Amino acid sequence: MSDMEAFREAVVAWAAGGPGDLARELAERLPVRAVVLLEGPSDVAAVDALAASRGRDLAAEGVCVLAIGGAMSVGRFARLLGPRGLGLRLTGLCDEAERRYYARGWERAGAAPRDIFVCAADLEDELIRALGVPRVGELVRAEGDLRALETFLRQPAQRDRTAHQQLRRFLGTKKGRKIRYGRVLVEGLAPDRVPAPLDGLLAGL
Repeated sequence: MSDMEAFREAVVAWAAGGPGDLARELAERLPVRAVVLLEGPSDVAAVDALAASRGRDLAAEGVCVLAIGGAMSVGRFARLLGPRGLGLRLTGLCDEAERRYYARGWERAGAAPRDIFVCAADLEDELIRALGVPRVGELVRAEGDLRALETFLRQPAQRDRTAHQQLRRFLGTKKGRKIRYGRVLVEGLAPDRVPAPLDGLLAGL
């Protein structure tokens, strides 16, 4: 386990009600300067993939990329880690529907709201629009998931959905698929097609 992975685990345990001594110790020793609060592991996969494509090692830069298990947990993590906690810079990526949770968490933590980057629907939606439906289909084929997609599209519930909506729904139908495609879709992007919220997040770190 890397030091940054240990820090992430310590923070999650602290947020769950455990002691914060280890998180404090690791934050100082590494040192950690900023934390990216993301709703789930698929967002982490996307951020890590974009950083790697640009030759950046966020952990080495003192940036912790952290999945918080849903937007409703953001206030707790922001309080522990932000200016009124460990004193780390907070930044984050969220869906439009969850913006209010992030804004409230940032305010209570004394953090700058400009460091919240918002996806119109969610990150998968942003990535599908950036790539285009045909390109996403090519990536699904390359990943060996074409047969699974074709089976999914034959479901009656998919008939009235657009191709974009169908792909977005498909990514969430199997455990682990959103995480894998968080990486795959980002790696398939042309450098000038990175969705603005994701691009802004990384550029600001």
